Amino acid sequence: MQVLRTAALRPTGLHPYCDQRGRLAVLRQRSWRTSIVPIGVGVLLLTAASGAVVFEFDRARGGREVQSWVWPNGDLSSARSTPASVINATSVGRLRLAWRYRMSGKGGGFGLLTSTPLSRGDTAYVQDTASSVFAIDLRSGRRQWARRLMEPNDGPNGIALLGDRLYGATDTAVFSLDAVSGRQVWRTRLANKREQFIYIAPVVDRGRVYVSTVGFSPGGRGAIYALDAVSGKKLWRFDTIRGPWRRPEAGGGGAWEALSVDAQGLVYAGIANPGPWGGSKEFPNGGLYEGPALYTDSLVVLDGATGKLRWYDQVHRHDVRDYDFHLSPVLATVGGRDLVFGGGKGGLVVAWDRETHRRIWTQPVGKHRNDIGPLPVKPVEVCPGLFGGALTPMAYADGRVFVPVVELCMKESSVKTFSVLQRPPEDATGSIVALDAATGRTLWTRALPSAAFGCATVASDVVFAPTFDGRIYALSALTGAVLWSDRAEAGINGCPSVAGDTLLVPAGAPHRDFAELMPQLLAYRLSSVGT
Repeated sequence: MQVLRTAALRPTGLHPYCDQRGRLAVLRQRSWRTSIVPIGVGVLLLTAASGAVVFEFDRARGGREVQSWVWPNGDLSSARSTPASVINATSVGRLRLAWRYRMSGKGGGFGLLTSTPLSRGDTAYVQDTASSVFAIDLRSGRRQWARRLMEPNDGPNGIALLGDRLYGATDTAVFSLDAVSGRQVWRTRLANKREQFIYIAPVVDRGRVYVSTVGFSPGGRGAIYALDAVSGKKLWRFDTIRGPWRRPEAGGGGAWEALSVDAQGLVYAGIANPGPWGGSKEFPNGGLYEGPALYTDSLVVLDGATGKLRWYDQVHRHDVRDYDFHLSPVLATVGGRDLVFGGGKGGLVVAWDRETHRRIWTQPVGKHRNDIGPLPVKPVEVCPGLFGGALTPMAYADGRVFVPVVELCMKESSVKTFSVLQRPPEDATGSIVALDAATGRTLWTRALPSAAFGCATVASDVVFAPTFDGRIYALSALTGAVLWSDRAEAGINGCPSVAGDTLLVPAGAPHRDFAELMPQLLAYRLSSVGT
């Protein structure tokens, strides 16, 4: 492969080698070399040591940088932000619907589209909850190809794109597809009797695909895996449950949301809860699992090369409320300090110093009632409820953390395991909360009339917040004021992404406002003045 001097191209800012403004962070390393790899009409610039993407370059557009969203959370730091986007507070009012790509099927109870669409160049990619993957022309909305797998996966699922390969998962296996044709390259089964499902979107770094299984009662033990990106071979496995369960009826652990990777190759994961939550008359208040049940409800940091535990911190010790600490950890440098932010259904956002591993701040979001300590025998109202709190991934931009919050209190008891669906999701309201990344102080809160089941996504100084009733809000990142809104033809529990002048929004959730479910991927594009 041809070697190229780094000065010839600009960084994309879609990987951990760039800072939040897209400036290359590793140019000072003398051993760093780059290689050109063709990808259709463009090229990728890769590091010789790791294979990480450093630039994307489109030959067909006169060498302009490709505007891409190639990871589930936008980049490997999970910031869900495009700081230099042409969609901003001044232009967002000119967003108009460019096309709808309607999809067949309804999916399971959570609908057909729960993931984040990807984009690169003139192609968008999306995965549905039947695990099928679609490539769609970004300008016209016409399908280029479809890989129909028809293997149910409630989500959040989703895909990652690196070079000419797409990476995704069904409920039991991880796969790689050719990004041009949709042809399957490899498939590796991970699920087994103790690791029941895969719900996570993969990420790829240094030739390794990072994914996770989840565990359920009885006996489940979710684990994090690294697979070889070329062959799908298992490289290592990290068991997210330390030691045996106290009783065989217990289960839990694993990761639901995409993992994050820093510039040194450390992998950050938010880990799910133990179960069964609540309890029984014989084993009240989580009596089937003893003490803290590590590493449930924790931030876990692993060595990407070996899978060895570097450090961890448990946020909910002996969780009996199904709170998890499952959100994708967000990596950012704030005031010269490398931080990581985590959150979950317990409605707590926590910031750590990545060097000292100490907590910097903890900030509650949303309503809190009966949410700490043991549960009483008689059911009480608990807030956040079993399907509330910080349920879907946060975003980070310009020293602020943006947190989607679901308000849906539920009855809970120490002697009963209530369903997370004991109340219809249409009963929920929501909010977006902006926190000062340095201190955790709440800067503003924007109340929403429906649950914020979609991720926060930032374009320049605009925060996009979809809600379960099918509405999409564009909020000022500075004040929380509503700058623009529209409504889809289905409920939304998927996550928006930004592709240049286009906002991609998946809508495919069942909601009582819609007599007929019409799953669709929506593309909103900046229009010319006066149109």
